Amino acid sequence: MLILEAENLKKNYNQKDNTNKTSALNGINLRIKKGEFVGIMGPSGSGKTTLLNILSGVDKATSGKIEILGKNINKMSKNKMTLFRRNHLGFVFQDFNLLDSLTLKENIMLPLSLECKEPEEMDKKINDIMTMFEIMKVKDKYPYSVSGGEQQRTAISRAIINNPDIIFADEPTGNLDSKASRAVMKYFEKLNVSEKNTILVVTHDPFTASYCNRIIFIKDGLVNMEIIKKEETRKSFFDRILESLAIIGGEEDEF
Repeated sequence: MLILEAENLKKNYNQKDNTNKTSALNGINLRIKKGEFVGIMGPSGSGKTTLLNILSGVDKATSGKIEILGKNINKMSKNKMTLFRRNHLGFVFQDFNLLDSLTLKENIMLPLSLECKEPEEMDKKINDIMTMFEIMKVKDKYPYSVSGGEQQRTAISRAIINNPDIIFADEPTGNLDSKASRAVMKYFEKLNVSEKNTILVVTHDPFTASYCNRIIFIKDGLVNMEIIKKEETRKSFFDRILESLAIIGGEEDEF
């Protein structure tokens, strides 16, 4: 089942003097099926985050079409898009985006509260998710008093609490050390394999990308190449990612 389709996506930004335009995307085509775990990679300035923002409805494309679950999100009003994102999409960000005034449990509860769910239903779902992500012991703590890894696991829990059809993650391990990054990506892998969640992640990190099943490389606002993990180890997939990054170019410190 096709869950997301993008056709000929273009994004231009006007410069301050309004005389010139900068092209961020130059005609991206993309298809994602239900249950896929897809990574988007490319050099700095290649359009990775711009693409994610447009696919998720956070930003608008200059031209092109995006369909999620068969619905053209470009034609939705702002209010309809807000409801659509709340009901069908989940978001995980590099800087966690948790509310410091709420406990971890209250942060996860927020999407359910907006949907006016029954307290008993909320408690069960929250307890199940916090148990799965091993953060029950810190459920009553505030974001600033727990580790980065625990904050990101909380953010992922909040993203999936409403059973979204697709999860968008923008550099989800960008602010984590290697141990926390490994733990977070193992949880993403579990969501994909065990729970059949569809995940689209933007990352510059080959280690993070190696948990995906398909990698799309973009450069200069266009799809440059694609590699798919078939029957191989994550180590060999990681090596192929490194080789592909070397082929598309870019400074070493960008990756």
